[in-house]
Parts: sequence; C-alpha cells; structure tokens
Amino acid sequence: MQLIINGEARQVCDVNSVSDLLLSFKLEHKILVVELNREIIDRADYGITALRDGDRLEIVHFVGGG
Repeated sequence: MQLIINGEARQVCDVNSVSDLLLSFKLEHKILVVELNREIIDRADYGITALRDGDRLEIVHFVGGG
C-alpha cells in the first residue's frame, strides 16, 4: 500500500493499522502525535485505526533538550 508520510510517498507492506506502521518504523515506544488525513489520532486508538492506500499521515515525535 502507498501512504504519504510527512509529505513523502512511501510504499509499505504488512501494515494494517497506525500501530503496525509505528512498529515497522520502530517508533512504538516514542512519545509522538499521529495525524491521519488531517485528524489527530488518540494513542489508545492506534491499534484499531485502519490505514488505506493513499492515506496521508503526519508523525511528529518530541525531542528533549536544554
């Protein structure tokens, strides 16, 4: 399936949900925000939020520093 992730077209396999996508990018334990088609997804819903070909996602993770 093809997704647009942070403005870049990406081909992904074996990804059915937001949770699957984060696992494939090794981001499942990061503090982040996921926006799917301009709607912010609650972290509790990552596993039940299905992805479809052509979906647009923005994934923002936080970096600490001083």
